[in-house]
Amino acid sequence: MNNLYLLSLFVCLASEAYALEPLKDSLAQVVEARVKRSLSVSDKNKDGKIQKSEDESRWKRYARYDKNKDGALDVDELRGIPITYINSPGKKILNVLFKEVNGREVYVDIYMPDEDVSTEKPVVLFTHGGGWAAGDRSKAGTGSFNNVHRALLKKGFCVASVGYRLVRKGGDSAMRDCVIDCQDALRYLSAHRKKLGIDPHKVYTFGDSAGGHLAQMVLLSSSSAIKGAPELAKYDYKTVAGVSWYGPCDFQDAQLFNHDDRASFRDRFGPRIMGGVVNPEAKEARYREMSPVTYLTKDSPPLLMIQGDKDTTIPVKQAHRMQEALKTVKAPVEILIVKNAGHNWRSVDAPIAPTRAEIITSTIDFLLKHSSKK
Repeated sequence: MNNLYLLSLFVCLASEAYALEPLKDSLAQVVEARVKRSLSVSDKNKDGKIQKSEDESRWKRYARYDKNKDGALDVDELRGIPITYINSPGKKILNVLFKEVNGREVYVDIYMPDEDVSTEKPVVLFTHGGGWAAGDRSKAGTGSFNNVHRALLKKGFCVASVGYRLVRKGGDSAMRDCVIDCQDALRYLSAHRKKLGIDPHKVYTFGDSAGGHLAQMVLLSSSSAIKGAPELAKYDYKTVAGVSWYGPCDFQDAQLFNHDDRASFRDRFGPRIMGGVVNPEAKEARYREMSPVTYLTKDSPPLLMIQGDKDTTIPVKQAHRMQEALKTVKAPVEILIVKNAGHNWRSVDAPIAPTRAEIITSTIDFLLKHSSKK
């Protein structure tokens, strides 16, 4: 076997390892992965079924899919649980595998406008909440999120909901990986820009809670600052504007999270931010890197940050921190404080003001306003 042959074989294998994933639906893989994940979390006795006594919360959500009424969800019944998508008449390319990292597959759902008449469509990237450790991209089709996305799809936007890697115990992933996956989803869309008929330089972000943080990070940080998958690195995108619902902007000050001391704050958020990194010298740098406020400049894309004044999960102090930063940075950030609002716009002691409907309208109007300027 000569050296030339070995070299060509190496080049072939290397290019195959970093090949761009095709633009196709991989529903079967998604369903099997979901079943496997559900069993790993909830099947305590490892009999291949989920019973009420093993996970009462999951059972309450899915008990109606117990078709044989035996008081347990088996593999076939778990496979039959439907996945929620945005209810829209336009073309959809769902369950798209866009990369795999250390055996973990990462997917995105792509929704085309109701009337797909443009070859340079703007893109809204939706990043779901769940503390960086829970939730999934199907949230895009639920409740208030579905309302926002339906309105944008009617206005000619393409909507992409990304299922970034969730932070798991054991340190094989961290918050940084969530950011990377969201950015890589946009790079993947950019790679397929012609097939999708999108303009990757017209990207908008929207998310809630942890997803609000990710929406800020993707919006404000440089698309090349944090490296992702090698096969996607050459594809670029540009963010135009974004909206964050009750998402944190700064992890550097523990008191912004209603914690009395640094230790309790780091017990809660530290592992999610640091992952398997244990080097004390790296902590401050990583906390700063994962704080969207770090990236604010006068030239930043416009951001609408909406926070509840009675939110104990992501306190309104986060909005106040952003307001302080704006005094010196002069970035184009608008802040809306919702009175009597806890996390997820839950009312606390009195009806929230503005109302949920008004929050939805403000979100849509903000993105449309900045779309009309491009």
